[in-house]
Amino acid sequence: MRIASAQILSGTDPAANLALVREYAGRAAAAGAGLVVFPEATMCRFGVPLRPIAEPIDGPWATAVRGIATEAGITVMAGMFVPSGDGRVTNTLLVAGPGRPNEPDARYDKIHLYDAFGFAESRTVAPGRQPVVIEIDGVPVGLTLCYDIRFPALYTELADRGARLIVVCASWGSGPGKLEQWTLLARARALDSTCFVIAAGQADPGEAPSGSGAPTGVGGSLVVSPWGEVLASAGSEPQLMVVDIDLDEVVKARDSIGVLRNRSNFVRIDRAESRR
Repeated sequence: MRIASAQILSGTDPAANLALVREYAGRAAAAGAGLVVFPEATMCRFGVPLRPIAEPIDGPWATAVRGIATEAGITVMAGMFVPSGDGRVTNTLLVAGPGRPNEPDARYDKIHLYDAFGFAESRTVAPGRQPVVIEIDGVPVGLTLCYDIRFPALYTELADRGARLIVVCASWGSGPGKLEQWTLLARARALDSTCFVIAAGQADPGEAPSGSGAPTGVGGSLVVSPWGEVLASAGSEPQLMVVDIDLDEVVKARDSIGVLRNRSNFVRIDRAESRR
């Protein structure tokens, strides 16, 4: 399977960001990729009010992404914002394009919100509730967004649901050690799930444009094997990575490492009971 990771630098204009989707999707298709993965917040970077930007999943921006995917003949994943109905938005990963059975597109709403490192995503973003696995060209693919990567149980759940490839689209927050954490977490989640992991992040804008502390990217996108090996990695600048992955390696890793089949069923013991 040939996949592409598009490390872009989103701005505040959804139309301009859409032009980046068109450019990178075309380049990925020309390189023979069947899937191109864009970062979280592809529609609009963090650090500005999101409610005025948000559109329904069948609105103009998402419809344009579907058109790009169809024209290029490639499946496109891109982060966008959708009205949630409670005055907030959902942080949504849209999947559009050919090679998907039954329906032309799918969505995943971010479950774990980034209420950490002095930022409170939950003030403006409503959480998703359901893990999502879809099929792309017959391959089960799990969908995650950014802060989700810190929660191993989600990745093992996606593997239990059949995922062989897991995508994490991010706009990672900057700070001391954060880039190293991003790389470490992507490798750890690949090992936890014995899946390939495509970790597609926003490029590094340098100083945060808004001064709000919003996560606007650090670069460092990477593709990781189910053995935890880094197969490809990006620097800090915008970049398209095209990588061939051998999905037979998932079977080999699961047979060898065995973490999914060797898990214990824990019984949680109340602390008061344990002291008796």
